[in-house]
Amino acid sequence: MNGRVDYLVTEEEINLTRGPSGLGFNIVGGTDQQDVSNDSGIYVSRIKENGAAALDGRLQEGDKILSVNGQDLKNLLHQDAVDLFRNAGYAVSLRVQHRLQVQNGPIGPRGEGEPSGIPIAMVLVPVFALTMVVAWAFMRYRQQL
Repeated sequence: MNGRVDYLVTEEEINLTRGPSGLGFNIVGGTDQQDVSNDSGIYVSRIKENGAAALDGRLQEGDKILSVNGQDLKNLLHQDAVDLFRNAGYAVSLRVQHRLQVQNGPIGPRGEGEPSGIPIAMVLVPVFALTMVVAWAFMRYRQQL
């Protein structure tokens, strides 16, 4: 393994209905409060338990929100983004960017003949050791009869 971390970036449209506690998530970021270096985007910092976002299940902490009801969130101050969410209405459409971490390898199930990721020695050595212990115990028990 080379230790390199790659990311798979996907976008999704998520429609939420505002509940008693709002949309059910907190945000960070903005041009005046960058949460990610060299990126003034708006990110989900927390999903509130039993809130609209948690019940929907698609929005995740760390997701970047690209737009609210079609309005782009680029180059906004944090408070302007907060105001935009608060005034978005009852039915809110979010354009979201998910960033999934992928480490050193293909995405998805392995094909036939591809290694499982566990070195064979990590399986064979304990099995061999256990076999030797059982054989020793059997031979020792047999001699006592």
